[in-house]
Amino acid sequence: MNFPVVLHKDEGSDYGVTVPDLPGCFSAGRSVEEALRMAREAIELHLEGLSQEGLPVPMPGTVEQHKKNPNYTGGAWAVVSLEPKEY
Repeated sequence: MNFPVVLHKDEGSDYGVTVPDLPGCFSAGRSVEEALRMAREAIELHLEGLSQEGLPVPMPGTVEQHKKNPNYTGGAWAVVSLEPKEY
C-alpha cells in the first residue's frame, strides 16, 4: 500500500506530515527523514486501530488527486509504502 503524505513546515517549527487518506493521521519530525519515519509509524498505528475496531481501511488515493485539494497547497509530497499485512 502506498500512502501519499504531504509535508509542511512553518518557520521555526518541525516538519509536519499529514496523511490525506486517513483523517486524523498526522505526525512530525525535526528532519524530512525523521518526519517520514514517524509518518510510517503513525500510518501503521492508525491502520491497526481501524482493523481492531472492525472498520474498513480506505484505499490510498494518488498524489495527483490530493494535490487538487487547496488544504495542501504549498506542501511537499512523498509516498509512504507499507506491506498490506492484515489491513
